[in-house]
Amino acid sequence: MQDNSNIKILITGGAGFIGSNLCDYFLTQGYAVVCLDNFATGFRKNITPFLENPRFELIEGDIRDKATCERAVQGVTYVLHQAALGSVPRSIQDPVTSNEVNVSGFLNMLVASRDAGVKRFVYAASSSTYGDSEALPKVEEVIGKPLSPYAITKYVNELYAGIFSTTYGMETIGLRYFNVFGRRQDPAGAYAAVIPKFVMQFMNHESPVINGDGQFSRDFTYIDNVVQMNALALQTTRPEAVNTVYNTAYGDRTTLQDMVYLLRTYLAEYDPVIAQIPVVYGPPRAGDIPHSLASIEKAQRLLGYQPQFSFAQGLKEAVAWYWNHLPQLKK
Repeated sequence: MQDNSNIKILITGGAGFIGSNLCDYFLTQGYAVVCLDNFATGFRKNITPFLENPRFELIEGDIRDKATCERAVQGVTYVLHQAALGSVPRSIQDPVTSNEVNVSGFLNMLVASRDAGVKRFVYAASSSTYGDSEALPKVEEVIGKPLSPYAITKYVNELYAGIFSTTYGMETIGLRYFNVFGRRQDPAGAYAAVIPKFVMQFMNHESPVINGDGQFSRDFTYIDNVVQMNALALQTTRPEAVNTVYNTAYGDRTTLQDMVYLLRTYLAEYDPVIAQIPVVYGPPRAGDIPHSLASIEKAQRLLGYQPQFSFAQGLKEAVAWYWNHLPQLKK
């Protein structure tokens, strides 16, 4: 394996779901990794396995604090910026905090990275940027109007990154994540993502509630595909591949109803009772887009992206992980 020990990567939000998986991967590849997290939505348990690794450093701090950002980027070659307040409902409930973290915090990290001479700034963008655009599949150059405060913040990130590329010569790459799921995604809390939330409910012998009639569809993307995209974005040497944004997805869509039925089937392999649990349908959720499907052609062409996990393969992996890591929920 190539010696990467002299390359330091800062992963903001590194104790979160996606961030901790990135920490794990880049440590196994021999890089030095700095994790910056304020543990607002991340968990110490996600990074506990790394704390004894001499190539891992934890900085507990908030991206809203400029001095913290400046400290975190010292000696860093690459930034993988994952820190954000996710969730459309959370942003509708509290748009001010979402903006402070996702816009002001993002700008702090850009400025700190620019001033420290960071080689490349790769950041978590969002499929929510497509807003009310009904075109399918989603292609990077065609977006609509945002449908939530969260979507606005993630679009503003792209605008700022573009300005820093053209004005200051920084290399930036945005990854528009599509419904990422997998190991370490939190199943609890008011803003839990749909898959881990439903896993916990099924394991607890409770009926999950689908918002709407179940025919809304999503390009559910397994975490290992997302890790691959971050690695490709960090490592590419093609000039035409930087200073742009990429869909980060599998490139297929699944209805919420089909997702729930498949999830129930996989969980029932561990607990047959789950096969009999009924699914409940509720009202649609404010700010939700009906359908989401990514074109991954641009990432395939410019980055060489080849997703390794289909939705079904990823869901099976995720279910196995949850079953082994949520024993307290087993009946």
